[in-house]
Amino acid sequence: MFGIDDIVGAVMPIFGKIIDRAWPDPAEAAKAQMALLQLQQSGDLARLVADTDLAKGQMAVNQAEAANPSLFVSGWRPAVGWMCAAGVGTQFLIGPVATFGAALLGKTVVFPTLDTGTLLPLLLGMLGLGGMRTFEKIKGVTK
Repeated sequence: MFGIDDIVGAVMPIFGKIIDRAWPDPAEAAKAQMALLQLQQSGDLARLVADTDLAKGQMAVNQAEAANPSLFVSGWRPAVGWMCAAGVGTQFLIGPVATFGAALLGKTVVFPTLDTGTLLPLLLGMLGLGGMRTFEKIKGVTK
């Protein structure tokens, strides 16, 4: 599937050739090229502004949820984080260590296999958001 950036990137060289043929004077062609680049950049800027506005809206929702006194509203994010941490811990640490320990004692322990294809993207997404917050703090964006 093609995005808007793919289309703009494919069309830009074509417009550049048209400008070169339409304006044989190098100074006029340079002005037309500059206008074309400004149009491209203003489109990029418009998308950036839209993405920023969307992120600000989501932040407002997150703050309202976190400030809510009801545990069912404000506690769902930590609950999901703890469930992901417990799942990853069970899948990659507790299960293998317990299975190894049981094997040393001559016993068989079978831990259930968790769907890490669903679990890990959820956890990594949550950690990525936390990582970006840490990056903001290090750079001094927030005080």
